[in-house]
Amino acid sequence: MNNKIIIINGPNLNLLGEREQSQYGSISYDKLKENCLRKSEELGFKVEFAQSNIEGELVNIIQESRNKYDGIIINAAAFTHTSVAIRDALDIFKKPIIELHISNIYKREEFRQKSLISDIVTGGIFGLGADGYILAIISMQKLLKK
Repeated sequence: MNNKIIIINGPNLNLLGEREQSQYGSISYDKLKENCLRKSEELGFKVEFAQSNIEGELVNIIQESRNKYDGIIINAAAFTHTSVAIRDALDIFKKPIIELHISNIYKREEFRQKSLISDIVTGGIFGLGADGYILAIISMQKLLKK
């Protein structure tokens, strides 16, 4: 592989900047992608993006990632709390995975405080806003150097 990662985003993240700005900030999805691409280029590796509102599509993306990417950064959004299928697909990946959430899920509604994927990922970033994506990219670069 050649230091290539994928950032996978779950449901409703395509509407960043339009929805619940008190939780998710005002950055648009396109601007977020632009910031991440710039940072990854600066660090010398490639990043691709995927987003879907459909659970099965996310499972397919994760499965296909096994032979294409060295790491996954995933914001599974609402599927974090409900999807055993996404959890199982991530468990098969066997390379670095960073779980990411723009808001701090542990300070939100009780049903959002349980992550089905936290115990199988390499690490997690929660509640640091869109900057969490940049921190995840930096962390992934360090993980891939090891």
